[in-house]
Amino acid sequence: MAAESFVHAAADLRTNDRDRYLATLVLNGAGRDAVTALYAFNADVASVRDRVTNPAPGEIRLQWWADAVDGEGHGDVRQNPVADALLDTMARYRIPAGTLQRLIAARRFDLYDDPMPDLESFEGYAGETTSTLYQLAAMILNDGEPVETGDAAGHLGVAHAMIGHIRAFGYTASQGRIMLPWSILAANAVQEREIFSGQESEGLVEALGQITELAQGHLAKAEAAIAALPGHLKPAFAPIAVLKAQLARLDKSPNAFAPAADESDWRKITRLMWWALRNR
Repeated sequence: MAAESFVHAAADLRTNDRDRYLATLVLNGAGRDAVTALYAFNADVASVRDRVTNPAPGEIRLQWWADAVDGEGHGDVRQNPVADALLDTMARYRIPAGTLQRLIAARRFDLYDDPMPDLESFEGYAGETTSTLYQLAAMILNDGEPVETGDAAGHLGVAHAMIGHIRAFGYTASQGRIMLPWSILAANAVQEREIFSGQESEGLVEALGQITELAQGHLAKAEAAIAALPGHLKPAFAPIAVLKAQLARLDKSPNAFAPAADESDWRKITRLMWWALRNR
């Protein structure tokens, strides 16, 4: 079933996390299949909140994944093609179950409406979710051998999460959620009721501007760290090309609550391929 499972994982990823799917196109061979399986698993876990009406079924779904990666799933876990592809990837590239467990645990925060309290909490959340994916993708490209990526995975993961949540600010606000650091919003006199009613204010614009500057700083540090990596690991970090373009577009957004402007797939693919060619 494994070969079909990897095909299914790619189709799921293409549907559920388009940008990460496009990023896998710069990878080659078995490494591409493995990273795709990892990303498809993440897409399923990250979208649990959107597929449930309250936290209880979300907790059940996350626990299903926690049991699956520990090899303790009930029933035939491998009937789920994404799980089948992920388990094969874990075995082939020696992906630690504990690392995926921490990612799943961090995603439990998504199920509830508590605001992200502060910058430290946000960076921890981004580290366990987004940075982990970069670290594991690099490990796969290193044929399963543990690899030290320096600050590349850490900084790029935080920048990626910040950019993503700034772009999705209006959507998460419509769900009654605040995923960006509340301490920064509160310091600019932003009120929860303003956010949940879609009311833009000078304080909100200032707060989002400060978070954007933080993302720029992390992106710059990530870029410097990526440059120092061995060439065969760099393709794992190709999404930086798309993130830089998305960050530049944030300054042109007319409203914090409006859907973020984005580029076509072919432009993103061009950016990814060009970046990969220049960073071999």
